[in-house]
Amino acid sequence: MTRSLTALKPDDVADRLGRGTAVLIDIREPDEYARAHVAGARSRPLSTLTAQPLTTEAGRDVIFTCRSGMRTGACAAQLADQVEGPAFVLEGGLDNWTRAGLPVARNAAAPMEMMRQVQIVAGLLVLTGVGLSLTVHPGFIGLSAFVGGGLTFAGATGFCGMARLLALAPWNRVAAR
Repeated sequence: MTRSLTALKPDDVADRLGRGTAVLIDIREPDEYARAHVAGARSRPLSTLTAQPLTTEAGRDVIFTCRSGMRTGACAAQLADQVEGPAFVLEGGLDNWTRAGLPVARNAAAPMEMMRQVQIVAGLLVLTGVGLSLTVHPGFIGLSAFVGGGLTFAGATGFCGMARLLALAPWNRVAAR
């Protein structure tokens, strides 16, 4: 039997957290969690969740969250299997929690999420390659092709060279401490 997660509205989650009857598990990566998360949520990245068993206090509901609810929805069965008994998901994730006006712990000094940095740099490189190929020399289209190939390789293998390079940037070193 495939298990799933029961969706809970932000106010219901806030009520359960306030009464101490639930624990909220944020499955986003550490760089995402560092920037903003539901106040009191525990960080347990999805990438490491199956490597270490999830332990919580007996009698407390386990509620999973991510930024928008898409990750938790896509991995619902995997997440539900980490919990003895029923498992829940914060409907709409952190975005919906924020729209409901509930407390969010923010750290503006934390670097922007790595995936967003990769998207920005990749987009700028593609635009630069196209612009230069139209105005300077057609060979510059190779820059756009190179970036497209790199993104395809990253998607197929899980290794993103651009993310590795960006991680070395001075603004990202703060998060490594």
